[in-house]
Amino acid sequence: MEFLTHEELAFIFGLLGNIISFLVFLAPVPTFYRIYKKKSSEGFQSIPYLVALMSAFLLLYYGSVKDKAYLIISINAIGCAIELIYIILYLIYASKEERIFTAKLVVVFNIGGCGMMMVCTMLLAKGSKRVTIVGWICAAFAIAVFAAPLSIMRRVIKTKSVEFMPLPLSFFLTLSAIAWFFYGFLIKDFFIALPNILGILFGLVQMGLYMLYKNSSKQQDDGTKEVMKTEDSNTVVDDQCCKEMKEILHNSQSTEPIKTNAGMV
Repeated sequence: MEFLTHEELAFIFGLLGNIISFLVFLAPVPTFYRIYKKKSSEGFQSIPYLVALMSAFLLLYYGSVKDKAYLIISINAIGCAIELIYIILYLIYASKEERIFTAKLVVVFNIGGCGMMMVCTMLLAKGSKRVTIVGWICAAFAIAVFAAPLSIMRRVIKTKSVEFMPLPLSFFLTLSAIAWFFYGFLIKDFFIALPNILGILFGLVQMGLYMLYKNSSKQQDDGTKEVMKTEDSNTVVDDQCCKEMKEILHNSQSTEPIKTNAGMV
């Protein structure tokens, strides 16, 4: 029985990484469909999509300076296109203040930051040195992106609610990190492999927190429903009391007094 070679395994994991990453890129589609239908950004922030665009662009540039990195180029070219569509839709339907804020971020970070990095690495470094410099930049940015959910995890622990940390997204992000880790490991590209170790760890922690607090969230929802039911019941009782009082007041105006039993409810 013949085993797969390193190159074949790397291709399989890279292809899986492309497929899973494509699904992750499509995750915000319901959000932007809602924005399109409502003709309003409805308070959604543009920063996650600007960060995703910058990440995809950096990796696209890294793939272009590195040999035989077509699997990196393919998914990140698609990612850049998808994120650009999201940002354009956001700019169309956001408020004036949100549009100005988003445009400033695009100019400063996505155009200015990425443009300056490209010019500097093209002028000051060549060959393997350029690959190394761009690789370190991509790795550092990827680590920062993977560390971003720490604030959400802290919020989950504090509130004991997983409302803002959906399990499917955490699951697919973890699968993506696993696929890209093995791809980077098999082709000996540690600028790809190392950041995804952090992605795997954070993904597992997020899923662990989800399993730990999902019942707490359900209990909180049930508690909220009970409060609402109690309030509704009280409203019914109050309405009934009002009706009885009206009847008493109406009947008290008749010639015969009404005999009632005094009591406490």
